[in-house]
Amino acid sequence: MINVAVLGASGRMGTTVSRAIDATDDLKLVDSVSQALVAVEFTVPSATEANVHSLIDAGVHAVVGTSGWTDVALARVRDHLASAPGVGVLIAPNFALSAVLSMRFAAMAAPYFESVEIIELHHPDKIDAPSGTAVHTAKGVAAARAAKGVGQSPDATTHDPDGARGAMVDGINVHAVRLRGLTAHEEVLLGNPGEQLTIRTDSFDRSSFVPGVLLGIRAVANHPGLTVGLDAYLAL
Repeated sequence: MINVAVLGASGRMGTTVSRAIDATDDLKLVDSVSQALVAVEFTVPSATEANVHSLIDAGVHAVVGTSGWTDVALARVRDHLASAPGVGVLIAPNFALSAVLSMRFAAMAAPYFESVEIIELHHPDKIDAPSGTAVHTAKGVAAARAAKGVGQSPDATTHDPDGARGAMVDGINVHAVRLRGLTAHEEVLLGNPGEQLTIRTDSFDRSSFVPGVLLGIRAVANHPGLTVGLDAYLAL
């Protein structure tokens, strides 16, 4: 039995995760971090890093779904974990298995296409843009292209005072849509002369994230140090 605490338990995702933990036979929801072997962190970007450092200090493994992480913040967590051997932290931009696979597929395909852009679409209550999923996707795509010696996508734009071309993440254009009725969606568009490949993932309900979160809870103790992305826990 794994004792699990949920930070942000009163939020939409925290409530969903808490109910899922209660429905399992091998996980037990506890009220206090001091009782927990693993803590699930679904709070807000402004609080998540401090929460993770507190969990490391307490010797509690962390499964983190809050977005807004930067490379600098990740480096601080990685450095902190060096003094806490055996503690595992999983920071996953997305726990939906379709999204995890889409990110991997996009990285696999990206070196074979001249152009690539990313569109992420979310509900208007989301406070950060671009999404953590889109940033992670862009970084993976850019790294895969760089490893194969593929340059940036062609773009003749020289005048864009209003930012219509979107954000630039490691040389990849990323566009964010916020629209009532959406939950969490992403498209990776890849183009060559005469052809286009579209990789799309859609989460219509927060229940889509539950299998990935439960996988993270069960596996994080076996992966000490910092892991970014649920794909590292999958046999891909």
